[in-house]
Amino acid sequence: MNLSELLSSLQQAPIVNKGDYHYVIHPITDGIPHITPSLLNEVTTALKEKIMPYTPFDKLVTMEAMGIPLATSLSLELNIPFTIIRKRSYKLPDEHPVKQKTGYSESTLFINGLQKNDSIVIVDDVLSTGGTLEAVLHTLKQMNVNVKAVFVAVDKGDAAKTLSSETNIPIESLVHISVSEKNVHIDTND
Repeated sequence: MNLSELLSSLQQAPIVNKGDYHYVIHPITDGIPHITPSLLNEVTTALKEKIMPYTPFDKLVTMEAMGIPLATSLSLELNIPFTIIRKRSYKLPDEHPVKQKTGYSESTLFINGLQKNDSIVIVDDVLSTGGTLEAVLHTLKQMNVNVKAVFVAVDKGDAAKTLSSETNIPIESLVHISVSEKNVHIDTND
């Protein structure tokens, strides 16, 4: 799995501080400065390789906003529909709210387009504290949706191991990073 562009771009990414939280500004996680087709293709190809053992499944699912480019590209590659867990309510009859808390904010997300017994794979850009994913997985379990696995491009912390152990759902990433005030340290997950 060639991740040279992802690794290089992570090492060059600026870091901003939100209180005590060190936040990496990166094309895949923030769309800044821009997502190049070659970077998106590299990340999509690597995620597809990891997802293939979990086929078949009904839908890809992502959270708004930066998971959308990955889910779009993977949907086209795998010919599987995707749905987006949104940041706004549409007040549809089967809408399910998700209260979530991240390392730097709290909000409510809304699940639409998933039904009982759907088999899904979740894809997202980054996993940091795990607050959003934990809340989403809890709500999906209550909805009786079968989450086969979760795939993220960048894992930033220990949430993947903890959540995977608690839920018995595989959570895999392309790279694991740790961030200090001035540096991004990278471990690949090959």
